[in-house]
Amino acid sequence: MAGGGPMERLIRIDVSATDPESAVRELAAVGIGRQWTSRRSGDRYSFRYTAVGDHELTVRRSRIHGLLRGVVVPGPDHVVQWTTAGSVVIDATDTRSELRHDEPVLAPSDQEYVFVGADHDHRSVHLARSFIRTVAAERWATLPEHLVLERTRAGGTGASSAWRDALGALSRALRDGVDSRAWVDAKRAAADAFLGMFPPRVDALPAELSNPRNARLRAAVEYLHAHVQEPIAVTELADVAGLSVRSVQESFARVFGVSPLTYLRELRLDRVRHDLLDADAQSDTVGEVAKRWGFAHLGRFSAAYVERFGEYPKQTIRR
Repeated sequence: MAGGGPMERLIRIDVSATDPESAVRELAAVGIGRQWTSRRSGDRYSFRYTAVGDHELTVRRSRIHGLLRGVVVPGPDHVVQWTTAGSVVIDATDTRSELRHDEPVLAPSDQEYVFVGADHDHRSVHLARSFIRTVAAERWATLPEHLVLERTRAGGTGASSAWRDALGALSRALRDGVDSRAWVDAKRAAADAFLGMFPPRVDALPAELSNPRNARLRAAVEYLHAHVQEPIAVTELADVAGLSVRSVQESFARVFGVSPLTYLRELRLDRVRHDLLDADAQSDTVGEVAKRWGFAHLGRFSAAYVERFGEYPKQTIRR
């Protein structure tokens, strides 16, 4: 589907079915997710999945009269998705949410999730991570090795408008083909609009890490910032930094006065506070936000939060 020449770079998928069994076979054949199941929701059943674009960006659409469930695994793309009809629920480890009509959201990119759809018209745009990083590097002078994007849209009305304009430009450019100048320009506009909605999280690293002496420690710290939601062992940090476990522990103690795992806990608390301040107290809960950032025991989390910020997390979310 992708290659070196202009036409070889074209990606085009168009599969359809009139019964659940065929729909599952078609999805398996084109390698989209796994463990798909489907069934009728009424007398009429139909399914169609289309994708068109190139190795850097594809525009996709899934329509079904029926029910569909499957597991979507992390891939090489960032995925923006939304619905225009029906129901789609995204069930990930840290959150479960139903897509709202015409409201684009960023799909989980570093963990698999369960996709559950019913009589839906589901749209998505897949943007290659390497493509987004290239565009981001032109906008931000300093980026961590592992690019982490804000999952909650931070761009406001202007970013949403730019995204809608970009979708229109992509649709028009596809008529000229993926080897056209119009397509190249439309892709770039879409990447800019994407980063306007979901900008990279560029954490301010401690000033001590600018010292060349701490270059290996910096690699470990950048890894923590990029993988803060994931379970991390000190042995991982040692591998990333090219140090022994003992040297990693001693480096954190020397520079920050804490252990690597304490540094990670404080970083997670900062992320929780950031999300609580932006949260909707009517629809979000402290427990959901805490779980998102790796805190499984709410009692211990609450005590650590009070110690760090001088107030309970419920007080923060009600602001």
